[in-house]
Amino acid sequence: MRLLFFGTPEFAVPTLARLLAGNHPVVGVVSQPDRRRGRGRKTTPSPVAAHAMSAGVPLFRPEKVGAQTVADELAATEPDLGVVVAFGQFLPKRIRELPSRGYLINGHASLLPRHRGAAPIAHALLAGDAETGVSVMRVEREMDAGPVALEKRTKIGPDEDCGSLTRRIAELTAEAIDEGLAEIANDRVKWVEQDPSAATFASKIERRDAHLDWSEDASALARRVRAMGPRPGAFSEWNGEPLRILAARAEAGPVGEAPGTVVVIDEQPRIATGEGWLYPLELQRPGGKAMAVSDFQRGRGLQTGTQLGSEACE
Repeated sequence: MRLLFFGTPEFAVPTLARLLAGNHPVVGVVSQPDRRRGRGRKTTPSPVAAHAMSAGVPLFRPEKVGAQTVADELAATEPDLGVVVAFGQFLPKRIRELPSRGYLINGHASLLPRHRGAAPIAHALLAGDAETGVSVMRVEREMDAGPVALEKRTKIGPDEDCGSLTRRIAELTAEAIDEGLAEIANDRVKWVEQDPSAATFASKIERRDAHLDWSEDASALARRVRAMGPRPGAFSEWNGEPLRILAARAEAGPVGEAPGTVVVIDEQPRIATGEGWLYPLELQRPGGKAMAVSDFQRGRGLQTGTQLGSEACE
């Protein structure tokens, strides 16, 4: 089958790489336009676009993929099927039905219908899910609601953060898409409709999602730290500035201090929560480097009696 690939971030690169090494020719890659990225804010291509250029694959970077002129250009590649992984634009009907087989497939980073939406991996961590995975689904107008061809599952590690889990899921997505294509090419694919009553939604992560509310229990706060790590990083206010907590562990037990109060024992700070204690393991000051808590405490570290948190963080 002649494939048209839609993708943008680093997450989608393993799937594109696997497709380029596979049996089905990739006749075009569609990605977001070049954007300002990184500390220097230089205009650079997306990770997917950069990989396509290095591989010499025809590349399309439309501002609006649904424009008729773009549809005409994509149709000229004569694709049989479209593959979507974290593309980042709405795909209208003229694009969804453009391939000769009449549809696109998508590798979505959750076990659908759970966690439809933009940030399924972070929301799986926030929810305390024991496992997650990838669903290969047919792209339809409603977001992540199309029928599913197959899924691949994986356990979530007890200390795994969003960064490490995202890297694993990216590789799993490449495997899932590869298996899905084999089923489609051999006419063995079976589409299973999702149960809309079981759907949950994983909205885009906003700054407020990274704010630590110390009235929550320690286990929920530890999940939030993992879900926000390493970027954007969970944070709380300290001395009028945001202090990022990039790794932490929760401990049950009675708390005799107000939520957000720091208690330092043997140079290890712990923070009172609504129920239990949160032990920060990796911290970062504004403009500073991420540091293990032992290194952080050697400088101007957290002191017993310090109160973290403020409505200013909202």
